[in-house]
Amino acid sequence: MKAIVIHAAEDLRIEEQSVAPPGPGEVQIELARGGICGSDLHYYNHGGFGPVRLKEPMILGHEVAGHITALGEGVSGLSIGQLVAVSPSRPCGNCRFCNEGQFNQCLNMRFYGSAMPFPHIQGAFREVLVADASQCAPADGLSPGEAAMAEPLAVCLHAVRNAGSMLGKSVLVTGCGPIGILCILAARRAGADLIVATDLSAFTLSKAETAGADRVINMAETPEGLEAYFADKGTFDVLFECSGAAPALASGISAMRPGGTIVQLGLGGDMPVPMMALTAKELSLKGSFRFHEEFFTGVSLMQKGLIDVKPFITQTFPLSDAVAAFKTAGDRSQAVKAQIAFN
Repeated sequence: MKAIVIHAAEDLRIEEQSVAPPGPGEVQIELARGGICGSDLHYYNHGGFGPVRLKEPMILGHEVAGHITALGEGVSGLSIGQLVAVSPSRPCGNCRFCNEGQFNQCLNMRFYGSAMPFPHIQGAFREVLVADASQCAPADGLSPGEAAMAEPLAVCLHAVRNAGSMLGKSVLVTGCGPIGILCILAARRAGADLIVATDLSAFTLSKAETAGADRVINMAETPEGLEAYFADKGTFDVLFECSGAAPALASGISAMRPGGTIVQLGLGGDMPVPMMALTAKELSLKGSFRFHEEFFTGVSLMQKGLIDVKPFITQTFPLSDAVAAFKTAGDRSQAVKAQIAFN
């Protein structure tokens, strides 16, 4: 089979890998679609992010869906030919955080395509994948592209959960890449009232409007666009900071009302935080990292038609054009979510 392997920054190769049969409790999956994530782009463009660096070749990818081709011993509830979304999250189930139900903080996490540990955890961008049956969410009724969107959607559902009650709240989303767009969908589904989105790209902001944002602001064209929300100590109850850019966080804090909640999703490395404003407004600053059970919830919401991700799959490339796919995926003038077709 073929797999997409990163060796160093801008050194992406399609390589032959061996195919393994499924063991007990496992399934073999013929991959159909894989979405290119921001972390994949960091590996491709920079060889890593922050202190996380490539130290050996690694198969990329963790947003995947495909059809089951073989069942291992003891597997039930799944069938050959069935489309499944595959969760990349594989906590150990035995460490202190797993025992406390914080599975996304597992000390021994095996998350597809991660250079955090060494040896690296190999990813899922391969024509044939063997996964634990427990990772597989039946995606009957969805397209493979939709099913592959379950992972970024789960990230946003987890962030909305971390933010607390959304009912009637005013929400600011800074950064309208895939995570920002899906945060708009997730926050609205959870009951948010006013949603304002900011970005530097007219294309992604048009997609934010499609997602249901009440207002979008192009900060490249109108740097003062948020200032109307600064009055009387601010407007927004919740900020989803999805850009990882310090100016976005700073302007977002200025637009927050006292007692509001900031959820940081964007991963661009360390950045300064305006602590005086944070303190004076008694704001809560929360991180949001990955997900666990939200993955299956996201698939269910898509199956019920309660969240529609189709408009945000902007490109699909064949496996043979993987390099072009990665170059396009990071271009916010034309792409929200670029995917790779494996068959």
